[in-house]
Amino acid sequence: MMDLYTIIVSLILLLNIILAIIVIFLENKDPGTTWAWLMVLTFIPILGFILYLLLGQNLNRQHLFLWEDRKKIGISQLIAEQTINFRTGNLPYANEIIENNKGLIYMLLDNNDAILTADNTVKIFTDGKEKFNSLFKDIRSAEDFIHLQYYIFKNDDLGTKLINLLTQKVKQGVKVRILYDDLGSKSLQKKSLKELKAAGGEVEAFFPSKLPLINFRINFRNHRKLVIIDGKIGYLGGFNVGDEYLGLKEKFGYWRDTHLRITGSAVYAIQTRFILDWNQASHRYDISYSPNLFPSVETIGNIGMQIVSSGPDSELEQIKYGFIKLISSAKKSIWIQTPYFIPDASVMDALKIASLTGKDVRIMIPNKPDHPFIYWATMSHIGEILKTGAKVYIYNNGFIHAKTLVVDEKLSSVGTANIDVRSFRLNFEVNSFIYDEGIAKQLTEIFCRDLEVSKVLTIDEYKKRPLYIRFKESISRLLSPIL
Repeated sequence: MMDLYTIIVSLILLLNIILAIIVIFLENKDPGTTWAWLMVLTFIPILGFILYLLLGQNLNRQHLFLWEDRKKIGISQLIAEQTINFRTGNLPYANEIIENNKGLIYMLLDNNDAILTADNTVKIFTDGKEKFNSLFKDIRSAEDFIHLQYYIFKNDDLGTKLINLLTQKVKQGVKVRILYDDLGSKSLQKKSLKELKAAGGEVEAFFPSKLPLINFRINFRNHRKLVIIDGKIGYLGGFNVGDEYLGLKEKFGYWRDTHLRITGSAVYAIQTRFILDWNQASHRYDISYSPNLFPSVETIGNIGMQIVSSGPDSELEQIKYGFIKLISSAKKSIWIQTPYFIPDASVMDALKIASLTGKDVRIMIPNKPDHPFIYWATMSHIGEILKTGAKVYIYNNGFIHAKTLVVDEKLSSVGTANIDVRSFRLNFEVNSFIYDEGIAKQLTEIFCRDLEVSKVLTIDEYKKRPLYIRFKESISRLLSPIL
């Protein structure tokens, strides 16, 4: 008879074989992700099995969101009208930039319901104190409702001040809804929201744990950061809620990010995105269409943009497709700022081709890790792009968390998505695609200012890195599809 040890080993091997079959044949993952999981299952069989249960499963895309409800929440008529106009060649808001990028615009409209609006104003924030001063001022002026959605929401000094202000607004009769990601905001103490909820404020967590210390959807997080005030003002970008985003944490130093304050019809799309996420998370306070959520607003702006969402609930990686289309359309330059640079093969190839054909490809990344494995995987991919002649800059004035892409000083994208596989496939993200030369030039000027506190990383310097760093990079790169 087999002893107990042999039985246990045999069961583990059997489980590994079953999981390998699932990974290869049933989950339909891309080859890089498949090989990464097979390596984990092979070398750490028991822990690998647990990690796969927590991190490796695909979401059920069919039932996560009631997608047909999107057509009922605020922008259905705009979607229908614009789709017909694009198909018949009657472009709305026609100008040179929109005309030259109608393929990109149509792709995002037809497959992501990303309406094109061209009556917007945009203010760019790169400093946390300026961003939150502006946000607090707008919140104080709110008269009808305030919708907030953040990946990280802490009840430190900044978070407490924000919660106290929101509580005051609830007591003044303003409707307040807060949506936070359960994992990203794991340090948020529920008691800090007690007074706000007692006053009538509503709070929901995205994908909360159903079991203590275990969350089988831990790998699929809502990374979006949105605020909508009275349906007239929208905020979107990289800043979360916490003292470190004000540059008050010694570990990171100055926090350099990019965030937008938007007015105009694009706020309708931001509002729809919030409502969809809120209704998925909430089982008590669903939001249905109401005219006050989408008020008529007279604006003086002329900036064109689309608000584009992506996530594991969709078969299409729309933000990534938008990035690739922008990169491939470049005539002169592609400037990127991202805290993590772990592109998949499609994005890497697009950047390589651009660089090899003489485009000015520049990538700016931090000089320090906030996640070690991700940092070393980033450096591995940086080495690959350096070989094509692209320029890489290491930001030395604290931590750069900005997620920006600027093409030819005419087109740009700002939002929550990093240039990495997680943002493309696993996280719920939202980005603005902006068709305006003025905004692109502002972002270019910001990039140039950041160059003054950055260091050029040359290919010769990269090749001189020690053997132990090369080893870290190699291991991290192998695991990068599942980081």
